Amino acid sequence: MLLSAEFGVSLTPALEQALDKGVPLYFTIEFDLVRTRFLWFPEKIAQWSITYRVSYSSLTRQYRVASGPLGQTFDSLDDVERFIGHLASRPVARADDVAKGVRYEAAVRIRLDVSQLPKPFQVNALASREWQLASEWHRFIFTP
Repeated sequence: MLLSAEFGVSLTPALEQALDKGVPLYFTIEFDLVRTRFLWFPEKIAQWSITYRVSYSSLTRQYRVASGPLGQTFDSLDDVERFIGHLASRPVARADDVAKGVRYEAAVRIRLDVSQLPKPFQVNALASREWQLASEWHRFIFTP
């Protein structure tokens, strides 16, 4: 099974300023897949997340987006926002994890992971809406 999603990511002025001053930002896309069951708790089929580290280099005037050891550079923040908000054909579960004719519920979201910010910025993140960037869980039901 593959997932494609598009998020409208737009950094607040406070996040842009922090990024320009050298504070890396971490964005996490999360996915859950459960099998709904009548009169019983849902069964978790698959769960994964991917985290992007976004940083800015004032020397090269470029943004870098990295996930694990792999990274890519961008000239503009708009390009970065489009890149981290775009998920194309991401494998989310194996075909044998789901049964034909069974109802499943999937959920996906993106959020700024404030727990990975430096400690002084974590305090700001708790106190200010400008540091809280997250989408709602987007849920959809499907039957293979």
